[in-house]
Amino acid sequence: MTDDKHHRTGTFRSLRVPNYRWWFLGALVSNIGTWMQRIAQDWLVFNDLSHEDSTAMGIVMALQFLPQLFLAPYAGLLADRSDRRKVLFLTQGAMAVLAALLGVLVISGSAQLWQVYVFALLLGIVTAIDSPVRQTFVSNLVQDRDLPNAVALNSMSFNSARLIGPAIAGLLVAAVGSGPVFLINTVTFLAMIGAIVAIDTTRLRPMPRVSRASSRLRDGFAYVRSRPDILIVMVGAFLVGTFGMNSAINIAAMATSEFGYGANQFGFLTSAMAIGSVSGTLMAAKRERPRLRFIFGAAGLFGLTCLAAAASPNVVVFAVILIPMGLASLTFITSANAYVQVSTEPHMRGRVMSIYMAVFMGGTPIGAPVVGRINDLWGARWGLGVAVAAGLATVLLGFLWYWRSQHLHLTYDRSRRGFVRLERDADYAPITAALEVQEPR
Repeated sequence: MTDDKHHRTGTFRSLRVPNYRWWFLGALVSNIGTWMQRIAQDWLVFNDLSHEDSTAMGIVMALQFLPQLFLAPYAGLLADRSDRRKVLFLTQGAMAVLAALLGVLVISGSAQLWQVYVFALLLGIVTAIDSPVRQTFVSNLVQDRDLPNAVALNSMSFNSARLIGPAIAGLLVAAVGSGPVFLINTVTFLAMIGAIVAIDTTRLRPMPRVSRASSRLRDGFAYVRSRPDILIVMVGAFLVGTFGMNSAINIAAMATSEFGYGANQFGFLTSAMAIGSVSGTLMAAKRERPRLRFIFGAAGLFGLTCLAAAASPNVVVFAVILIPMGLASLTFITSANAYVQVSTEPHMRGRVMSIYMAVFMGGTPIGAPVVGRINDLWGARWGLGVAVAAGLATVLLGFLWYWRSQHLHLTYDRSRRGFVRLERDADYAPITAALEVQEPR
């Protein structure tokens, strides 16, 4: 009885599942390499190939995320129709090859900015296929009751790597350059591939596999339209993902143009933000259910911390503020992701998650160049101002939707001068989905 209770409420309960444990360890190693490559690529573009051009950095991010906008919905169909494990084996292998080729190009001294653009686009294409499949594959590894916990632990793995990877990359880039970092990332992909191979297929949860005749892309959009709670979460994810989650551009610009530092400090500042990100994922892992108030509350906190970061007088204060900024951003990301997954019917999960990923990541091609250009024209602090607006607009949107969905209105009590009450309409019928995640059927 005690073990079962601990299994249901423990922060790391999903790690009790052997298959998920393999997945978590492989992802942790691979994520460290991914974050090392991100820092190396950002610094290669920002410092070595463009002479501190935030716009060029924004273009790289745009090219890397542009395929999400167009390919992610089709990848969702692939996730619902195909063997997710086999698809992941192919996509992870393709990303390893791309990292190796870019590393060789940089080490040879022949890398040019346009070539990095091409590799960013190719990586974006593979990632657009990989992401919805990887997100939904977690539901094959754990039971539905542990799915929010598994999603949070996935984010913890990603952000623990975000804590370690940039710090290592900063030292390596300063010591030997960006090229070797790409090759190291190639090796770390082997850990993820090894974990996929090690997974016991006999213990995987069978998901309802839909046929080509019964699975259509438009069914996913129709399902989202029929769920206003999921739709409002996706709108918030678009705003924050497009205009708020450009930390690489903002941190690089603040580190160099505002505080006059280099690669080591850039990596350190990225790791500082990851401290808060890991804390946010641990908090999310403890919760049994992701709730809308956490999602929109986190968006508001993210906007306020971005405002404080933009006003930072020195790099020490900036680094300290990055910690709660990371906590808020990851609480938002993890809670939104888990909410959409857990409240979606299993046979629709691949398509709905692909739409979510397209909305959340696909807006980056719009936001990253805009933020980069603002940094170049008016300075890094104004670039952070865009994130402030995105966070506060999201929490306002969530409040207005909740107000309407709950049929709330203000009533002036004439018997007590100046007293205003918050009440529901008399004919209001409670909507469970507005308050908490629906139980999957």
